[in-house]
Amino acid sequence: QVQLVESGGGLVQAGGSLRLSCAASIRTFANYVMGWFRQAPGKEREFVAAISWSGDSTNYADSVKGRFTISRDNAKNTVYLQMNSLKFEDTAVYFCAAKLNHVLVMSAGEYNYWGRGTQVTVSS
Repeated sequence: QVQLVESGGGLVQAGGSLRLSCAASIRTFANYVMGWFRQAPGKEREFVAAISWSGDSTNYADSVKGRFTISRDNAKNTVYLQMNSLKFEDTAVYFCAAKLNHVLVMSAGEYNYWGRGTQVTVSS
């Protein structure tokens, strides 16, 4: 069985911070590239951030660079997304995803497993 469960979403004021967590039920978690995506109502699902197996390489969407930080703890089978300086336009459902490849990619179609998402709402 493979499961990804996000948590940490909620309501926050613009300029505030929030940390999302994704607990993964994967036997070889350290072998997976992990990513975060988000989707707002009426919009396409978009890439947010990704992190390599070891955590030494990361990639971010231009819209979140300098504000969001992705990290992982392989001992806990968990990936995190620290979100600072939140903006109203960050409001969306956030999903974590996993893929069996060492290459960090931004295409959602490249990821094999998905969580059900957690809602992040930023008030202006």
